Amino acid sequence: MHRPAEDDQGMTGAEAADRVNAFVPGPRIRIAGKAGGPLSGLSFAAKDLFDVAGVPTAGGNHDFARFNPVPDRHGFAVQTLLDAGADLVGKTITDEVSLGILGENPFDGTPLNSAAPERVPGGSSSGSAAAVAAGLCDIALGTDTGGSVRVPASFCGLYGIRPTHGRVSVEGMLPQAPSSDTTGWFARDAETFARVSTIMLGEAPGALPTRLIIASDAFGFADPEVAQALRPMVARLEAIVGPASEALMAPQGLSVWARAQRTLQPVEAWQTFQRWIESDNPRLAFSVAAGLVAGAQMPAGERNWAAMMRLEAQARLRHLLPPGTILCLPTTPFPAPLRGLPLPVLQPLRDRISCLCAQGGLTGCPQLNLPGASVAGAPVGLSIIAGRGEDASLIATALAMENAA
Repeated sequence: MHRPAEDDQGMTGAEAADRVNAFVPGPRIRIAGKAGGPLSGLSFAAKDLFDVAGVPTAGGNHDFARFNPVPDRHGFAVQTLLDAGADLVGKTITDEVSLGILGENPFDGTPLNSAAPERVPGGSSSGSAAAVAAGLCDIALGTDTGGSVRVPASFCGLYGIRPTHGRVSVEGMLPQAPSSDTTGWFARDAETFARVSTIMLGEAPGALPTRLIIASDAFGFADPEVAQALRPMVARLEAIVGPASEALMAPQGLSVWARAQRTLQPVEAWQTFQRWIESDNPRLAFSVAAGLVAGAQMPAGERNWAAMMRLEAQARLRHLLPPGTILCLPTTPFPAPLRGLPLPVLQPLRDRISCLCAQGGLTGCPQLNLPGASVAGAPVGLSIIAGRGEDASLIATALAMENAA
């Protein structure tokens, strides 16, 4: 069984796990991967939205586990990594039923962002990102509906991908908003990230892109310090791909795309969890409950408008991203916020984050966070987006960027 290395303070893996608070409470799950597989020697963790046979899928809410039967088989993503030889070392904390973007869970606590300990790790794949960032595992599975892999990857300084929507099976993964849900994953270095991506995508890294576009509206929307910190990474991208041009990613407005995603996603989330809520009346954090109520009460006119805006967003990225083209933008508009901020402060931050993440759920295009920049000592990531199905070119670009660093 692979054993995570001791950290620089000489802690054992269990001691470090307690400090990081990345794993769900209770006995740690450990399942050995298939001997001799391409990922043998690597360890992975799975967000508590993925089924592991014989273990409740709690989804970050202690009432939810009682509502659902214990799974009798592993989810697709978990089984795929085990079959490839990676060892499962635990299930990780998530924002409640994946309805969060900052990583704070009132039931299980907030995992530690090792890259910026006074700040949140980002969510909802908070525990997965925290475990990888702290060196407690090599790889971790997350999910991304509205940014739940991309945001913690940016905040914790990791490689993280939201693949093309529908590219990776979500069988055995707790849904939230199926038209936007994806399985994603994290790693600390590009080589490991490419190894796991080859397994999950069923495809080796592809050809490098030949055309680069800078999303000028997204760079303008980010904090000036973030935009400045990412410029050297953009210059490295240009050295690899070629001189960049600039374009608006969202001509209608980034906030308009975000509004459309914030309309569609809560409606689907309410449809997903309605039966549980109406039958069990579970305990929920205020922000989670408020989002579900908003989804339940969304007017038909708003839903119809958002569906049309989704079509416009899809058409825009089809136009911008023919094969061989990638678009770059800040993954988040600012570094991770401080832990424990009050709700009135957090909500505007969530809204700003969604303005740089809405394109994922609206268009289904693959997006990969590249680590390598920081503001005031806290990580910020640069994202690259390709056309649907062009995931392998993003992986190749990540490898080339790390080699060029």
